[in-house]
Amino acid sequence: MRKIFALAMLVSVLLIAVGVSFAINYGDPDGDGHPYVGIMVAKDAGGNPLWRCSGTMISPTVYLTAGHCTEAPATQAEIWFESEIVAGLGWPFGGSTSVSGKTETHPSYNPGAFFLYDVGVVILDEPLSLPTYGTLPEQGILDGLATARGQKDTTITAVGYGLQRVRSNPAGPDFTQSDLRREIAVLNLVSVRGTAGIPRGTSVLLSGNAHTGGTCFGDSGGPLFLNSTNTIVAVTSFGINGNCAGVGGGYRIDMPDDLNWINSILANN
Repeated sequence: MRKIFALAMLVSVLLIAVGVSFAINYGDPDGDGHPYVGIMVAKDAGGNPLWRCSGTMISPTVYLTAGHCTEAPATQAEIWFESEIVAGLGWPFGGSTSVSGKTETHPSYNPGAFFLYDVGVVILDEPLSLPTYGTLPEQGILDGLATARGQKDTTITAVGYGLQRVRSNPAGPDFTQSDLRREIAVLNLVSVRGTAGIPRGTSVLLSGNAHTGGTCFGDSGGPLFLNSTNTIVAVTSFGINGNCAGVGGGYRIDMPDDLNWINSILANN
């Protein structure tokens, strides 16, 4: 079984400073294209920053992300929705434009096998009014794209605040530094049948390149939209290698147990 890598990113790796971070792997700046996609910093019960991820507002109070972004010891999160995080916004502790909330993770989530139920939410302390939000998919929508023709006619749009590039060297990955910026990449749908020992029905495989972009560390939890819609079919979950090259994976949220859990959160918040 090939090793897979969760794509959350420790805040300590960011050196805490604004302007010393990264963008989606070879993507393009998103600008105001997806203002309901934000960058979160998970915090422990003492308010200490842990790691950062991407995610999507799907209602005025619910921010959808990956389970490994909301898992313990995280209990709360701070979220920004600027297209670029600049000095004066209070990164990574919180500022006048960020919003706060409590983290919740799918009840079947297991950190030892995060890819099986890799979905979580942040429930905001106060509602956030936005012109539009991400929407949930129809149940099993990706299964209808499992044919070769379906995959050929389908693209997945990834949005997130992850690393722009990782260069390999003998001492380990060399992280390229750029701005904390929301970026967009259009990816090819490779498979909806699972990979690397991950059971069928839980993941979607995607392929990017230097021209269209791809996902990397820090993009975890970010939306994977169907074509150019605002329908989220999966959240960015894992990479097949530590250099963010080739195929990457998303956790499908179009399965019954995931939709039921997310909808129960929406109904109660």
